[in-house]
Amino acid sequence: MRTLPWIGLAALAVAPLIGIGNYPLHMLIQVLLWGFVYTSWSIMGRLGMVSFGHGAFLGIGAYIVVMCWNEFGLTPWIGLPIALAITAVVAFLIGYPCFRFKIVGHYFALVTLALSEITRLLIVALRDHTGGSLGITPKPALVGDATGSLAALQFSNKLLWFYAVLVCWLIALWIWRSVDRSMSRLALEAISEEEDASASIGIDVSRTKLQVTMLSAAMTCVGGVLYAQYQLYVNPETVSGIGISLQMVFGSIAGGMYVMLGPTVGAVFLLALSETLRILVGNQFHGLDLLIYGALLILFIIYLPKGILGTVLERLGRK
Repeated sequence: MRTLPWIGLAALAVAPLIGIGNYPLHMLIQVLLWGFVYTSWSIMGRLGMVSFGHGAFLGIGAYIVVMCWNEFGLTPWIGLPIALAITAVVAFLIGYPCFRFKIVGHYFALVTLALSEITRLLIVALRDHTGGSLGITPKPALVGDATGSLAALQFSNKLLWFYAVLVCWLIALWIWRSVDRSMSRLALEAISEEEDASASIGIDVSRTKLQVTMLSAAMTCVGGVLYAQYQLYVNPETVSGIGISLQMVFGSIAGGMYVMLGPTVGAVFLLALSETLRILVGNQFHGLDLLIYGALLILFIIYLPKGILGTVLERLGRK
């Protein structure tokens, strides 16, 4: 059984080399990319800190890198540290007061929800630089038949993007596993049950929660950078605001945020759902996807609290 994950990883790595076609390859990249983002959220969410504001961090990563490239000619390799620094500051400014004054549960979720929407409105308001609600496209760096520009992080060959995103996804899984095996997980589980009792045995509640929050936010920011550079187009609705934040929450819960591969299974489920809706409904009903996500989120919380993968593993363990 221990060799099964390695066999699966090897099969995933060689899948693009057998000529599966551009569309299946695109879907694989999307699964790994959103699996990375959902895993980033679950690092925080599974430890009792439910955030509806991660769309803010995704938007910061996407827009800062694109704006640095378009307006100042700064390569994404420079734009990324700038985006991470801004994300860290924002996460600290939101997290520290909340954890210091014990704003938890529904109140913390509402604070993060406001952060996500404020970020979206700010992007729209700065339309001269961000393109407003119409979005923005990074200036092309590829000329003629060039297959890629490492400096601009623009690749016309999807195979290059697949392996780049695959590496990032594996790093996210490693971070998830490291946090899961660290003392921070045990401390945060204790904190989620009873903060005062945790503090009484020497746990620094505010610092522990802040560390995990900033780690989750930074990873989500990297996900925003990958999304912007892969799609070569971003707008406020796809990388910021309530909609994308709800998508992260739903994807993680649906797949199983207490299992390492659960968020990735959630990404597969959500992409399959969105593609089905696109084929059957198209764009006739604006906001239908959010309505369905919200309804399914309620159903998953009630009937499948451990998510798809978590429930399957639990039932297999009983046999």
